[in-house]
Amino acid sequence: MNILFITADQWRAECLSLLGHPFVQTPNLDALARDGVLFENHYAQAAPCAPSRSSLHTGMYMQNHRCVTNGAPLDSRFDNWALCVRAAGYDPSLFGYTDSAIDPRGLDDNDPRLRHYSEPLPGIGTYTPMVDEVSADWVDYMRERGYPIPERPWGLYSMREDAADWGQGGAQVLPLAMDREDHETHFMTERCIEWIEAQDGPWITHLSLLRPHPPFHAPDPYHAMYEPGDMPLPQRCKTPAEEALQHPLLDYFLNHSRYRAPDDIRETQQDMVNYFGLIHEVDENLGRLFAMLKACDQWDETLIIVTTDHGEQMGDHWLMSKLGYFDQSYHIPLIVRDPSAAANATRGTRVQAFTESVDVMPTMLDWLGLDQPSQCDGFSLLPALRNGEMPSGWRDAAFWEYDFRNVRDDAIERHLGLTLHQCGISVLRDHDYKYVHFAALPPLFFDLREDPGEYVNRADDPRYHGRVLEYAQKLLSLKMNHTDRGLSETMLGEGGAVTRRASPRRLAS
Repeated sequence: MNILFITADQWRAECLSLLGHPFVQTPNLDALARDGVLFENHYAQAAPCAPSRSSLHTGMYMQNHRCVTNGAPLDSRFDNWALCVRAAGYDPSLFGYTDSAIDPRGLDDNDPRLRHYSEPLPGIGTYTPMVDEVSADWVDYMRERGYPIPERPWGLYSMREDAADWGQGGAQVLPLAMDREDHETHFMTERCIEWIEAQDGPWITHLSLLRPHPPFHAPDPYHAMYEPGDMPLPQRCKTPAEEALQHPLLDYFLNHSRYRAPDDIRETQQDMVNYFGLIHEVDENLGRLFAMLKACDQWDETLIIVTTDHGEQMGDHWLMSKLGYFDQSYHIPLIVRDPSAAANATRGTRVQAFTESVDVMPTMLDWLGLDQPSQCDGFSLLPALRNGEMPSGWRDAAFWEYDFRNVRDDAIERHLGLTLHQCGISVLRDHDYKYVHFAALPPLFFDLREDPGEYVNRADDPRYHGRVLEYAQKLLSLKMNHTDRGLSETMLGEGGAVTRRASPRRLAS
């Protein structure tokens, strides 16, 4: 039996045509969902990429793995799904990246691995090594194809003709200056296809595609699939100044161009056109991959998991990128197709229960019949795949964290009057309410029944004081229940060491 674990990057949950999105077309993922299970209330554990992917690969909340931002090392003492399957006799492969920074302890100061966070996840064999955050093999391929290579290869993602783009007053959205068969999405998918076709036994691979991550520029024809003037207006207050009144952290973001959406709506609409086009491109390439599995008679031998690391604000609340506490940055897709006959009864179902990125690793290991490490904060989704029901005591809310520290620059700390370790947020969100706790700033509380757009902070509203206390206590209980276990399940004494794993059953709140 095989596992195909696919991640795109920065994909909002609603961007599937199966869910009725007015623009995005994802026929191949729609078909996968109709043959598997779509988890509609699935949430990332963190943002940006590195902390989120650390949770995805280790099954751990950020409060435990402590990879808090891009470039933060992942402690080498932690297990991950690749190490687990390798110990079981598999040789897992990687096409793309995992945004991993190596544990620096014990390394020479001149070790080149200290100068980037493009190391592959420990335990995984990479077939497309990254240099300066770009696939070195793709750069070589582009050079051989005659494309000019920028001094920083990342510039390939923005390479267009020298003309005014639509967002700058031009007549149309400009495409990337490359054929779609040369774009990295096609290249990476093709390498993965070639590798799978060469296997003569069970295999496990992770295809990690960069897109629709910015820069938001798509190759022809994906750049022109949607009319920019038809794009919807972002969900936000009338002005950034009005939006910024909600909280000091939001005020900081909205006064820094790195996070602020453009004032000109044409620029945001251009980004939407390219974002949706890049999503369509990913879907089309996954269709090629799925077709190969069917042609090689491996479709019904392969567990397929498709998800992403986090979402994208895309102008909502006047923000761009992935950050803060709004749902747009954390609500993400998850589609799982279990090929076994035991899953036939659930094909095409949609799960409404809250699921999280930390559930992916336990699901893979459970499907292979392997025990999950004690470190895991998530739980296997196999019961939902096999009998359509979540286990008794399943979580009734989603939990995520965001850390806005910058070890190289203390500007945000000075602006907000915080210490390095006070730059953190914890969020608890269910169907009715959302509580946002800051380490040293005022909390936020949203009544999602009356205010699904999260515009009105009710934390200081006397009518909600009881609810705020209730959710603060729920969050505290969750964090205590999921604190780092270390060796707490082992006891020494007469008879030697005894270990008893805690029950995976989560107590109902």
